[in-house]
Formats: sequence, C-alpha cells, structure tokens
Amino acid sequence: MIPAARSGIGTGYAPCHHGEILQGVFLDGDGRRCAGLVTLPMAGPGSGAEFVRTPGTPAEELTVVPAGRRKAVRAAALAVAACAERAGQPPCGGELRLTGDIPVGLGMGSSTSDVIAAVRAVADSYGLRLTPETVARLAVRAELACDPLMLDGGPVLFAQREGRVLEVLGPSLPPLVVVGCVLGGGAPVDTLALPAYEPDAGDVRAYELLRARLRRALATGDVGLLGQVATASARRGQHVLGHPEFDALTAIARRVGAAGVQIAHSGAVAGVLFDPAAPGVRHRVRGCLRALDAHGIPATRTFTTVTTTKEPWNGPAHRGVDRPAGPDTSRRAARLPAL
Repeated sequence: MIPAARSGIGTGYAPCHHGEILQGVFLDGDGRRCAGLVTLPMAGPGSGAEFVRTPGTPAEELTVVPAGRRKAVRAAALAVAACAERAGQPPCGGELRLTGDIPVGLGMGSSTSDVIAAVRAVADSYGLRLTPETVARLAVRAELACDPLMLDGGPVLFAQREGRVLEVLGPSLPPLVVVGCVLGGGAPVDTLALPAYEPDAGDVRAYELLRARLRRALATGDVGLLGQVATASARRGQHVLGHPEFDALTAIARRVGAAGVQIAHSGAVAGVLFDPAAPGVRHRVRGCLRALDAHGIPATRTFTTVTTTKEPWNGPAHRGVDRPAGPDTSRRAARLPAL
C-alpha cells in the first residue's frame, strides 16, 4: 500500500450526535461568560471524507462532491494551509469527496461532522494527525461554531464558538436508553433565523447550577439526576425554540417513568431518556413509542449509550498514534433485542 503522504490521498471520518444534554452560558476559568454545551453521542450516522491533493495547482482550486458543502470546503482549505506548512510543502488544490447519512437541519451536527471529516482527510493526505485542539480551531474558523465531535474522550462542557473545552465532566456517561423523535414534524431549523437572546446574571447562575448537578450525576452514575438536568436545559431552551410539542413530550416522559428528555438546542431532534436498569424498561419504552405516535410526534430511533473501544475509521495517519488522553467513549448499540 502506498503511504498517504506519498500518494496525496487521505481519508477521514467523524460521528454525529443526538442534540444536547445541556446547553447555555457558563463561566470559564477566568470568570468570563462563555456559551457552552454537552452533547449526547450516538453511534451510526456519520460523515466520511476522501481528499485527493493535486500538487502544482493553486490552493484555491478546491472542489467538493456533492457540491454546495461550503463549510467543508472552507475547512479543507484551512487544513491544506496548516498541513502544507507543517510538511514544508507549498499548498495546493484538490478534490474533497464527502459521504454520510446524517440528517441535515435537525441539530445532529451534520455540518461539524462534514468539517471534521474533511480536516482529518486533508491531514491524512499529508501523513499527519492533527490534535483535537487543532481540529477544533480549524472547525470554528470554518463554520463559526462547532460541536465537540473531534474529541474521542468522555463528556465535556465545550465552548462551541471558541473550540475549547471548559470542563471535563467525567470519564463517561452512565448507560442510557434513548427513544429518539423529532419535533416540528422534523422540519429543518434555520438557526440564523432564531430570535436573539441575551442571558442575564440569573441565567448564568441557573446554568452553573445545572453544570454542577450534571457533574454530580456523572460522578455517581445517577441517570435520574442527569435526566432532570437535561429536561431543565431543554425547558430553558424553549424561549428561543418554542416547540409546540414540548409540553406533550415532557408529559409523556413523566407518564411512562422516563428519567427526562433532551433536545437539540439548534434543531428539531429530541429524545426521551430511560435508565436501562429501571424495572420494566422495555415496557416503558414501548409505552413511550405508543404515546409519541398518539400525539403525532414521529419516533426515529431507539438507541443506547455504551462505552466501547472501537477505533473510529480514518486514514493511515490516524491509526494507533497520538490518541487523546482519557477513556474512549465511541458508542454502539447495546444488545437489547426487545427494543
């Protein structure tokens, strides 16, 4: 096999997520207000990328298939500039090919997944592996804000507009069963059209309290407390999102004995959270699915969060080297046949 650095061909991959467990405005280590979020990971959908360098061509001659992925093209151009400098080569053009099956506009990180996969593919074409911090900086430059999909570690509070970790909240999430659904009929959400909102000091105090409670939930494996935090965060997000089905969703969660609900704060995807160790969880999940159907809320996918050691697919430069510190929390579905 020809090494990626010699062939000029690289590949990359990035997963998606299922919206947020917590999102708001928090204080960083210097006491400065900072927008932040904690995502709910989900295995399955993701973005793959292949980048083929064309040495000798102008750096601006970058094409993308399928056409129209402007954020991914910007990310590839930024990555080419950074990687060419590291490799001591002049930047050049190339072709970026993207594949994936993440629904667009639902708040599952489709654009960030494209961007990260593109950056990783470009780096791989130079035989390089960029640190998660570098990938995050490039992603923010490409799309102004990004999800923490470049981090292969445990749950973090992530400053999405700055591309940095505000706090590592714990080694992993407790196991969850998530009944996924979409609000608003699954129509994509135009985040740029959402009403502007300026949090005050009371909002920051409330989000800091939720942050502390989530930290405790992860330290103790308390699914019930995690569900309370996610529900409170989702409810606070309704002053911007205003989902008409939100009250029905929380009522269903209470009626079937779920731990709580979570939503995408910049999209339409939502989830009802269950403790897999709770008595009669299969019966509760089935009851939840029936109730969602009765209220006209489309169910999408029931999945679980389980820690694995599976290595994400990337090119040769990404395999087996320079992995970030901390436990691997890539996710796959648990063996729950009844679900």
